[in-house]
Amino acid sequence: MWASGIAHIFVPGERPLIKTLFVGNLPWSTTEEGLAQAFSVHVPVRGCRIISDRETGRSRGFGFVEVDEEDVAKAIEAMNGTELDGREIVVNEAKPRPGRY
Repeated sequence: MWASGIAHIFVPGERPLIKTLFVGNLPWSTTEEGLAQAFSVHVPVRGCRIISDRETGRSRGFGFVEVDEEDVAKAIEAMNGTELDGREIVVNEAKPRPGRY
């Protein structure tokens, strides 16, 4: 998982709550570093991953960005509907993945 090189100061014993954002309609050329960099202009990015097809290794066109809980609304407002690498991306809070049976 990619994390920004920006140093963050935390109070000992306290852990910030991390939330995951779903980012859809990504161009296949978008990298994890590029996605994280786009979000880091607005909020600190804690982690980032782009989902790829197991067989081809090619991007599936969506990914996830992890941010502090207090930055969720700001990140969504700043990034949802913006253009990234030539495509208008969709950003919202990720929903838990349903269990597999």
